[in-house]
Amino acid sequence: MSTPHLPVAVIGGGLGGLTAARVLHVNGIESAIFDLEPGPQARTQGGMLDIHEDNGQKALRAAGLHDHFLKIVHEGGQAMRLLGPDGTVHVSTEDDGDGDRPEVDRGDLRDLLLNSLPDGTVHWGRKVTGARPLGEGRHEVAFADGSAVTTDLLIGADGAWSRIRPLLSDAQPAYTGISFVETDLHEADTRHPRSAALIGAGFFIALGDERGFLAHRETDGSLHVYAALKADEGWLDTVDFSDAAAAKAAVLARFEGWDEGLRALVADAETITPRRIHALPVGHRWDRVPGVTLLGDAAHVMSPFAGEGANLAMYDGAELALALAAHPGDTEAALTAYEEALFPRSEACAAESAASLDSMFGTNGLERMIGFFTTGPAGP
Repeated sequence: MSTPHLPVAVIGGGLGGLTAARVLHVNGIESAIFDLEPGPQARTQGGMLDIHEDNGQKALRAAGLHDHFLKIVHEGGQAMRLLGPDGTVHVSTEDDGDGDRPEVDRGDLRDLLLNSLPDGTVHWGRKVTGARPLGEGRHEVAFADGSAVTTDLLIGADGAWSRIRPLLSDAQPAYTGISFVETDLHEADTRHPRSAALIGAGFFIALGDERGFLAHRETDGSLHVYAALKADEGWLDTVDFSDAAAAKAAVLARFEGWDEGLRALVADAETITPRRIHALPVGHRWDRVPGVTLLGDAAHVMSPFAGEGANLAMYDGAELALALAAHPGDTEAALTAYEEALFPRSEACAAESAASLDSMFGTNGLERMIGFFTTGPAGP
């Protein structure tokens, strides 16, 4: 049986890959997305995202979806609170509705993009095992089910551990020194009213002693919490996360002496999940290789402390698609133009993210963040 050939193949159906496919479609260029998940509802997407005016929202405008996006914005989600380990509130701002970073549920945003694509664009259950060049800019992509496709343009949108990146770069994400333990408190207003009142309507930060809690209220009424710790890369492996009580005890031992209301964000949780934070080197780039490029985390995975990951992925996808539309019949000119803008853009955001990590989880993290939110980035 012959191997199917596609003009454009996007590997990864996250926000970046979906945005690329949508903006290509708007400009009359069809593509196919291959995603390892068995289907669109295979897992909850989770988490709130603040979508920035200068990149994420620009991508949605290029996709013709900005008006639809405004309808799924979480009202009140731009509120913010910053606390210390003793529970003292140092900074509190309300969402007055005129901010440029409205919050949206990641799953709602993904559904918006998915539903904007022609039926059959996304091929589910296609886990990539490898990709190889065929010459003249063409590539073959092999999947775990034994199938394969060839393509004139291969777009790696497959995240931090991309199977497409090795075609361009030997770089691998490295551990940043920060580990997250994620928890969820469901039906917070009725089941966890104290925690719901503590978090408020939007984003929440509590910092001190090179650790902290990051949290937000989701649109389903739950609280999603990240207990963030400066820890050795192997620390999470010492904790049995199949035993929720033991895992909670291990995490709470790292927050000894903290306010009990803050500790309850772990103690009272219904779920608990570990995650290490990795990043590619700041300034990651590659030489132009015919017929293949990267976007989003595949190109520049960074820590989440600048809030740029999803925004950049979407913006990358839109900019790549617009470059292709602007250079009909000349894919290499399009990829050159895209990457010349991509590299400095992603380097600046990665540097900001790395600096924010150092500020938040340094010895004076709380004081630095109070300064940031009260006097701006030039504050103490």
